[in-house]
Amino acid sequence: MKISKFTSFSFFFPMLFIYLLLPQNSKVVEACSAATDCGTGYYCGHCPGLGRKTRSVCTRGQATLVTSIVNGLPFNKYSWIMTHNSFSIMDAPSLNGVQRLTFYNQEDTVTNQLRNGVRGLMLDMYDFQNDIWLCHSFQGQCYNFTAFQPAINTLKEVEAFLTENPMEIVTIVIEDYVRTPKALINLFINAGLDKYLFPVSDMPKNGEDWPTITQMAQANRRLLVFTSDASKEAEEGIAYQWKYMIENESGDPGVQRGSCPHRKESKPLNSKTASLFLQNYFPTTPVEAESCKENSAPLTDMVNTCYKTAGNVLPNFIAVNFYMRSDGGGVFDIVDRINGHALCGCSTVTACQEGAPFGSCKNISVPSTSPMTNTAGSYNGYVQFSVRSASPVHSPNSLLFLLFYFQLTAVMLQFR
Repeated sequence: MKISKFTSFSFFFPMLFIYLLLPQNSKVVEACSAATDCGTGYYCGHCPGLGRKTRSVCTRGQATLVTSIVNGLPFNKYSWIMTHNSFSIMDAPSLNGVQRLTFYNQEDTVTNQLRNGVRGLMLDMYDFQNDIWLCHSFQGQCYNFTAFQPAINTLKEVEAFLTENPMEIVTIVIEDYVRTPKALINLFINAGLDKYLFPVSDMPKNGEDWPTITQMAQANRRLLVFTSDASKEAEEGIAYQWKYMIENESGDPGVQRGSCPHRKESKPLNSKTASLFLQNYFPTTPVEAESCKENSAPLTDMVNTCYKTAGNVLPNFIAVNFYMRSDGGGVFDIVDRINGHALCGCSTVTACQEGAPFGSCKNISVPSTSPMTNTAGSYNGYVQFSVRSASPVHSPNSLLFLLFYFQLTAVMLQFR
């Protein structure tokens, strides 16, 4: 289904977007004591970053399946949730027999992230133990106390998801430290993902529209992979990220209110020669207890800031830590609002109407006593927080930073 009069959107959208995405109490959530108090796609959660250490509210943990509402438009017209360091999962077991001392950015498996509607994964890949591992590092080096698991394990999760969901499209962005020739493309082949790869030769090179999501699904070109290593495009057929994508600065520079600088490797955000826009929004040091605040009004503010900096261009991906943490709606509500404005001219994508003129919206009232239940698609919403991260005030990363620093200092001194 394609919303008619799409092109008319460009004339009045710049005025509407800034107003409609301002932080507002548009969703009233209800206090809860258990997940059964909340609707489908919600869990009962805290937000200690906002001073709510004991008060729980129904908190959204599931994305709207946007393609079930607005289908048939170019891939680059949509916005998707991306997880930063998708592999860096709290309580993930050590697979190399060494106690891990590093940062954590997510709380559930990649499979669970995909089930909850995440469609973008950030993966850091390294040569390690005669294989390719997912790992944190220092100066491009993976250590046994910062390693998570062989990358093929996570890629097999992606393969299983794409096989089980034949209309879904997943994007992987690789921070690439793999130096072994042909190892990266062979990794995707060995994971069974080569049959889904969108070929570099057919990717838009000068800011043109991508194929429609319907065309991509019908052709089974449902996996987009980008690497930070420019040489991999010619040598292995894996797209160099910054030829096709603009990106704002990550870490602390990317969360400074009122500022949205572009990453040094990226073209300026207002460049028209790249079709995809990745917006980062996560601090350099991830703190679980603070993420619910970060993923709420401050993220909405930054979407507005980056939208203006990019010349009134919406992000196609929003990358966050602890993606299910918020004060109620979080990145899920933000992406719904972006897709609503972009795809049909409505305040949220759930107000879009099939076959209706652009700007014709369903009357969706704001719930006064309970959160809106997401009925789009087949996802039920599944919370898979680790036992350790279930505490509303648990925040191990500050301590881990010190431990990591001292451990790393000891390692580096050995090479002096």
